[in-house]
Amino acid sequence: MSGYGQYCPMAKAMELLGERWTLLVVRELLLGSSHFNEIRRGVPKMSPGLLSTRLRTLNRAGIIERREENGRAVYKLTPRGLELSDVIRSLSEWGMNWAGKPSDDDLDLQLLTWDIRRGAMIDAWPRTPTVLAFRMSGVAPKASHWWLLVVDGQADVCDVDPGYAVSATITTSLRTLTEAWRGDISWSRAVLNGAVSVDGPPEVRRALPRWLGLTAASDVSRPA
Repeated sequence: MSGYGQYCPMAKAMELLGERWTLLVVRELLLGSSHFNEIRRGVPKMSPGLLSTRLRTLNRAGIIERREENGRAVYKLTPRGLELSDVIRSLSEWGMNWAGKPSDDDLDLQLLTWDIRRGAMIDAWPRTPTVLAFRMSGVAPKASHWWLLVVDGQADVCDVDPGYAVSATITTSLRTLTEAWRGDISWSRAVLNGAVSVDGPPEVRRALPRWLGLTAASDVSRPA
């Protein structure tokens, strides 16, 4: 990214952080991703080559550090990088307020499932292995089935049957699940109006909103 040619603090910050994808990479690190493939799952439309470039740039700038652990590269934010937390939060709040609802082109199943996985309220789930199956419309047929499972206190997302008994099957569209996760529509309203159907025992249907939670920025008050 070329410079702005002015020594303004904001201009200097934007020379480093204003390149495409850079702040989203920082967002992923703030949300707990530390390995290359974990970061990629949060930015699924970013090429591996560009991600490598951005990580090198952030490393040179002292925003992240790279080290080897058990033969794998691990990326962590430095104190300088952690100070961007309030910036990321403020931009997310502004986006929830003023960027409008997502268009069809914005809907991304890979990002949504990864976000739901890391937002799962683990303490609310049963202590035994528990699996939710999702059946989606509005996506390619090969991506229409996926599973969210919590085993030994860890959540994961699978695009093939993980082999455990399914506690409930949720059938909905990509748009509805996105809006419910964002907090644009309540889970109970989506079920009531038929946008979501849940095939499972009553106790699981009641527990689903607690298990799944909401996106981190869902509590932002939005203009009418």
